[in-house]
Amino acid sequence: MALTAKIGDIFTLQKEVDKYRPIFYAGASGDFNPIHIDAEFGKMVGLGGAILQGLCTMAFVMQTVSEWSHDPYKVKKLKVRFAKPVLPEDTITITGTVTKIENNTAHCELIAKKQTGDEVINNAFAEVELGS
Repeated sequence: MALTAKIGDIFTLQKEVDKYRPIFYAGASGDFNPIHIDAEFGKMVGLGGAILQGLCTMAFVMQTVSEWSHDPYKVKKLKVRFAKPVLPEDTITITGTVTKIENNTAHCELIAKKQTGDEVINNAFAEVELGS
């Protein structure tokens, strides 16, 4: 399927972070830092409990762009800024907006917010190849 886009197009994805996601991601990534898998340790260091690995949150952003483009290989660049931690049982909404089209590439601004409205990822952007 050929990807077409116009400036102002919006795409979105909502992800519910189940209580085991940090443990599953630790197993997949090897990131067993106690702030991700030990709720008591997370509380002790002021995080309010175990927090999701930032790269897992970034993966949700990548999934959003990949699903919009229908092909992860069309995503040529992805950059994010982590703003706040994500906790198990948070719901994250990722929104992308096409802001520019140049040289057969869609430039997209992205933001991820949790159910409270707090931004967890901001100042994010992606470049996505258009066409077939």
